[in-house]
Parts: sequence; C-alpha cells; structure tokens
Amino acid sequence: MLDRLLLAAVIAFASVPALAQTAAPAATAPAVVMEETMVPAVDPGISIYVRNKHRADMSSFRPERTVLFVHGSTYPAHTAFDLPLGGLSWMDYIAQRGYDVYLLDLRGYGKSTRPPEMADKPEAHGAIVRGDTAVKDIGAVVDHILKRRGIPRLTLLGWSWGTTLMATYTTQNPDKVERLALYAPQWIRTTPSLVQAGAGPIPAYRMVRRDQALGRWLTGVPEDKKATLIPAGWFDQWADATFATDPVGAAMTPPVLRAPNGTVQDTADFWGAGKAYYDPAKITVPTLLVQAEWDQDTPPYMAQTLFPLLKNAPDKRYVWLAEGTHTIIMEKNRLKLFEAVQAFLDVAGRF
Repeated sequence: MLDRLLLAAVIAFASVPALAQTAAPAATAPAVVMEETMVPAVDPGISIYVRNKHRADMSSFRPERTVLFVHGSTYPAHTAFDLPLGGLSWMDYIAQRGYDVYLLDLRGYGKSTRPPEMADKPEAHGAIVRGDTAVKDIGAVVDHILKRRGIPRLTLLGWSWGTTLMATYTTQNPDKVERLALYAPQWIRTTPSLVQAGAGPIPAYRMVRRDQALGRWLTGVPEDKKATLIPAGWFDQWADATFATDPVGAAMTPPVLRAPNGTVQDTADFWGAGKAYYDPAKITVPTLLVQAEWDQDTPPYMAQTLFPLLKNAPDKRYVWLAEGTHTIIMEKNRLKLFEAVQAFLDVAGRF
C-alpha cells in the first residue's frame, strides 16, 4: 500500500535544526491585522469565537486566498494555530503570505460558548458536541466569512477531529469549498485510541490534566528523541494559554481542562466500529493529507488508507513528515508542516 502511495504522492521531509524553527519573521514583514468576533450558531444562545488575521495592506479578498482552520477533539484552535512560538504562529505565517486567515473554536472549547451541560457533573448528561453539531458551527462561520468578504468559496484546514468535520462539511457543501487541507486525518481505527472513555455510558465531557496532555503528546516518540522534540518553554507556553481558557477547570484541584465528549461518542459509533463518518468519494475539490511519522492519535495508516478513497478529488496529495507527532504544529520541525500546507495553498493562491 505505502509503496503505491509513495509513487503517487508521498513526500517525506527530513528534520531540520531547531534554531530554524524558532526564527521570528523578518522586521520588514508586512503588518498583520487581527480581528475577533462572536458568530451566532444556528442554535439559540450559542456563539462561536472567530479570529481573523490578514496583512494590513490587503485590498481585495479572493476565495483561493481565504483559509479557515478548525481544531481537534480536546483543545481549542486559537491556542495552537495562533500561538506565537519563537515569535511566530502558523496563523501569522499564512497571513504574512497574503492570505485572509480565520480560526474558530467550536462550542464547548476555548472562547466559544460552553453548552449548559458543562455546568453540571459530566455523568449527568450524555456526550455533547457531536460531529453533526460541530459541522453546523463550521457552517455558520463559513457563511459569516463568505458574506463578510463577498466571496463564494474558501479553503478549509482541519486538524485531527477537525479533518473529519471539514471533510464532512465539504461533502455536504462542495460549492462553498475551494480546497481542503487535512492535517493528521482521522479514519477507521484498527489500533486502540489514546482517548479512552471507560466502561458505561460516555459522559458529557472529560477532564484533562496538564501532565496527561504532555504524556499523550509524547506517546510513540523514541526515547532518545523526547528531550529535543519540543523546544524549551514551548509546552508550558501552550499549556498556560490552553488551560487558562477554562476558568472552571483551572479552579479545580488539580487544575484540568474540560473537553466535550461528542467526538469520543462518534469514535465509538463510527471509527472504532469500523464505519466511516463520511464518504471520501464525495469530496470533489483538491485535497491534501499531511501526516507526521510518530503520530499515535491518528497513526499514518489512517491517512494511507484514506488517500486512495479520494477518488473524485481533482488533485490529491499525501505528505509524510519525519520526526514529528500529532502535535508537530508546536514542535521543532513545525516549519515542515507549514511549508507543506503552504505549497498546497499556493498552487491556487499565488498572486
């Protein structure tokens, strides 16, 4: 299987020195403007946090240069996609290259509305914020951006669970999607998940400690590589920003981050049960799959299985990155992720 994929579309990037990953943007880089808003969801009482960045000198907005990012199943978007590690965030990296870039925190995450069930004990309710609900939140934000910029389509970029959501939205709304980039894509699971719900009904949400977050992050990394994978201070910078988004969880002993369990229920009902959540054959836009070799949350076999199923994507690419995990976005080799996605965006987005 992999040999055939290599012939078709696999590009493996070697690791690069950590110093190259921490370089701040040049002093002559154009100024980047940030705007924030709360977009009403389709359900009353729920608002979705949206952040936008673009160059101050942008005078026109085009579908091929408009990008929306959504996060995975545990942590919000803004504390990863727009975290200025070494003075530079991925969001800034894309915006500085002339793109109109957006991120959103789904309901229950980050700066978006917490569903009322999260004010109760987790066992008091079933799993909340399932995939269909999250896709509706994405749809509300897409419509907001398209109306705001007067454009018919935009590019979607998803990470982990976000790849399932963005792919699902694309199958349902192909006319609103320019391109689709999937970083660490989910697919049918044949190995145990790193997120275990335990016996009995899956509760509304789960609680994650800081040490658990680091342990999960480093799962699958060779012992002799762990000490240098995450540059000094980067994990603490991310954890401080991320755990601060949940004041209720931060006040607990020990402090935790609460995360909706809808994605865990979806995994039990679909991926873990051998069923696909969406039909890849219904994706009819150019699609990128990008994967790091030490990813244990969505191991490489998932992307390698998914790639041939994208039968109707007019352009499809699979990029395999060396020496990185599920969270390569915040590791020493993160620029390899940035470069791979940027190359895909620039095919349609060049001036």
